[in-house]
Amino acid sequence: MALTTLDPTSALIVVDLQRGIVGRPTVHFIEGVVQNATRLAAAFRIRGLPVVLVNVTGGAPGRIDRARPAFAPPPDWAELIDELDAQSSDLRITKQRWGSFTGTTLDAQLRGLGVTQVVLCGISTSIGVESTARSAHELGYHVVLATDAMTDTDTSAHENSVQRIFPRLGETATTADIIYILGSETSPSTQSDSAKSG
Repeated sequence: MALTTLDPTSALIVVDLQRGIVGRPTVHFIEGVVQNATRLAAAFRIRGLPVVLVNVTGGAPGRIDRARPAFAPPPDWAELIDELDAQSSDLRITKQRWGSFTGTTLDAQLRGLGVTQVVLCGISTSIGVESTARSAHELGYHVVLATDAMTDTDTSAHENSVQRIFPRLGETATTADIIYILGSETSPSTQSDSAKSG
């Protein structure tokens, strides 16, 4: 379902755009994904709406995952990328699960701010983003997924999330459409016309 409106109190959740994950090979050019996520964050801040920056520091405590080898991340692995231009007003969430709600204070913080809708972007589409979207849906938030501001390490996993899962969880939209509805920039069609005339 395409995006029709944004609630007055929406929040942007940026999932796992951190040094150790952004550096991995992805389906889409990571520069474009980062640029779109950065544009969304700036647009939400301009409107005085919450921006949530999520990073992951490991797996669920106490769990033994035999399918994955032990991993000792470098010191800066969990640091948010500089391009996000993190602000003191941004909410910071550190997680040890796939989703951003499980085992964190995210739900309580958003409810405390009166948030009723979340816009999601980040990495990976089929893991961190989808898990967060599923939880948000189950918790009663209206869910929007910025499909050009997310990517995955696997093409079929990304496409499955975007084409099959996300339409059942909420609305999908491009970065330009979300920003247009926020009222922070001109409409995508106006931008195209300006580019042609220039």
